Amino acid sequence: MFGLGAIWNDIIRRGSRSGMTEIEFLEEEIRRWMEGPARKDMLTGCAYYDDHQDIEDKQRTMIGVGGKKQAVENLVNYKVMDNQYAKLVDQKANYLLAKPIELKTEGKDSAYERALDDIFNFHYLKKLKKTGKNALNCGISWQLPYISETGELKIKYIPGYQVLPFWHDDEHEELDAAIRLYQVTVYEGRTPKVITKAEYYTRDGVRYYIYDKGRLIPDNSMTDSAYMTIEGRPMNWDKIPLVPFRSNDTEHPLIRRVKCLQDALNQLMSSLLDNLSEDIRSTILVLYNYDGENLDQFRQNLMTYGCVKIRRDDYAKGGVEALHIEVNPDNYELVQKLLKKAIIENGRGFDAKDERFTSGQANQMNIQSAYSDIDLDADDMESEFQASLEKLLWFVNTYLANIKHIAPTGPVQFIFNRDMLTNQSEEIANCKNSVGILSDETIIAHHPWTEDTAAELERLKKQKQEEAESMNPYHNAFLQNDANQNDAAED
Repeated sequence: MFGLGAIWNDIIRRGSRSGMTEIEFLEEEIRRWMEGPARKDMLTGCAYYDDHQDIEDKQRTMIGVGGKKQAVENLVNYKVMDNQYAKLVDQKANYLLAKPIELKTEGKDSAYERALDDIFNFHYLKKLKKTGKNALNCGISWQLPYISETGELKIKYIPGYQVLPFWHDDEHEELDAAIRLYQVTVYEGRTPKVITKAEYYTRDGVRYYIYDKGRLIPDNSMTDSAYMTIEGRPMNWDKIPLVPFRSNDTEHPLIRRVKCLQDALNQLMSSLLDNLSEDIRSTILVLYNYDGENLDQFRQNLMTYGCVKIRRDDYAKGGVEALHIEVNPDNYELVQKLLKKAIIENGRGFDAKDERFTSGQANQMNIQSAYSDIDLDADDMESEFQASLEKLLWFVNTYLANIKHIAPTGPVQFIFNRDMLTNQSEEIANCKNSVGILSDETIIAHHPWTEDTAAELERLKKQKQEEAESMNPYHNAFLQNDANQNDAAED
């Protein structure tokens, strides 16, 4: 069993000296975190990705009595959502994580390599891409390694907005403790009720609570325990089994860069449809000599009825005129293009409709130039994920060595294969020109048609061997002679 870290113990001791218990300290930290701007940004990022954006609250308003805004209910009110943000998140996640990650070890086809392949399989790679999307939405996402009831190592994905970490250091490299808060639905009789559960992770194991009205109450449905039970004995990891996956070193979610632009795009599209609708005030009736209006009544009638009444002394009789307001969609289209371009540039994505792709000049240099912005973010995210996978590998190696009795054969290298459009003709030509200069393994690894370098090398080796055998005029005769001798010996 392992105790809390020195810094964490010092925090608890200081809290106790101020009259605050450990539970009270945790309750206060949870309250501050749940109400704070960092978690609000996480929830906003996830909501915008899931098509829940501020445009849903849009209202048509007017200046009412006393100069205050008030909603107008009888006007058409379009709420158009052009979700460029979700497209940007998917673009970034798929660019870095859509293709399988290669694992390279020193021991070829060893028990250790096969064990790693079983753990970091396609099911895990799908979970890693989900982790990447959440890291973009929240700035940070988490994975939890644990031992299943069957004794197998499993890895659970946890979204960033569920975990309150207590870091040991300012660089956020090591955890002293963490709390996970998530909602579940329970039934009281036939009535469903949503409650918030809390899991408190320390080096001594995990404790279970229910977070209700700002208080942590022990969860009677769960038993505080160690992280795993091996051969009937409770055991803990040497580290807190929560691995952070960051999209960047500042842990800032992507939504911070583009929210105002996404909101402006939604508002623009909605306003355009409002103004093009037959119900809008593109035509205003002006009634002469039917009583004047004060400013409040003028604004209200203008928005509600599309009609205003005025008195003019130079007319003895009443009359009606129409004021027409022209809506030019071309102006909206221009601003729409500017906003979409700004979202791509500020979010550091790439534009698939870029003229460098569509003008027939899509050589490799132009392609790399178009991908330069998304490459900046991918470089940051890859370096963070490399460090995270190294932390996760510690738990994997500990499990393999102590439970499966499989010793690591050396360092493990995780190779990310980015999903970039390429000019395959140029790449293939470059591979041909590199024969005799670079090794076959390097050339094959960079060939655009290669999916598995090791498997392709094995196939190439087998092919060369078969070609060499077929070119030897005596080879088949020797094989046939050996077969005849074997048959004679058996007779």
